[in-house]
Amino acid sequence: MTGTADARGGPSVRRDHILDAAEACFARNGFHRTTMQDLAREAAMSPGNFYRYFESKEALVVGLVERERERGTLLVAEMEGSGNRRGALLSIIARYFVSITREAAILRVEVWSESTRNPAIAALTARTEAETRDWFVTILAALATSPACDPKALYALLAPLMRGIVVGRAALPDYDVTATVAQLHALLDAGLDGRLPHAADPDPQAGR
Repeated sequence: MTGTADARGGPSVRRDHILDAAEACFARNGFHRTTMQDLAREAAMSPGNFYRYFESKEALVVGLVERERERGTLLVAEMEGSGNRRGALLSIIARYFVSITREAAILRVEVWSESTRNPAIAALTARTEAETRDWFVTILAALATSPACDPKALYALLAPLMRGIVVGRAALPDYDVTATVAQLHALLDAGLDGRLPHAADPDPQAGR
C-alpha cells in the first residue's frame, strides 16, 4: 500500500495521494484487472470517500495525464527561462528519460494498451499525443538553425525513439537509456541544423 492519506492534507494533497496509489496499482496489476475497490484499498480510503475524488478508472487516467502535463509545463518553463534554449531542451530530454521509473513506464504502456479497447482512453491518448506533437513541432521550428530543418519530419523521427525508451524501460528491468538518449541528442542536433538525409525524389521512369 502507498500509506494512509493524511487527513490534515487539503483536497490537492489527497488527490495526489490517490493518483500515487492508482499509479502503483495500475503498474502492478494492469489497468483492466484493477477494480475501484483495489484502488480504494491501495489508497487506504473507504470506497465512498474515494469516489468523492474519482468516479471511475478512466477519470483516474485523466488525472494522471493532467498531472504529467503539469510536470511537463514546469520543464517547459525551465527551458523558456534559459539563455540557451537548445541546450536546455537537450538537458530536459535527457533528465526526463533517464529518470523515468519502471513503474511510470509500465503505466504508460498500460494506458497505450487500454486505448486499443477503451474509446475514452483512446480519445485521451490521441489528444495527448497531438498536443505533444504540436508542442515539439513548434519548439523545433523555433530552435532550428537552418532553413533546411523540417520540424514535422524531425519529430516523426524522434517520436518512435522516445516511445521506444518507455517500452524498453517497462519491459526490461536493466534497460539502459544512455545510448538511446545519445541517439536522440544526435538526431536533434542534425535535424535542427538541417543535416537530416532526405528521401530521394521518385524516379518518374520507375515502373514503366
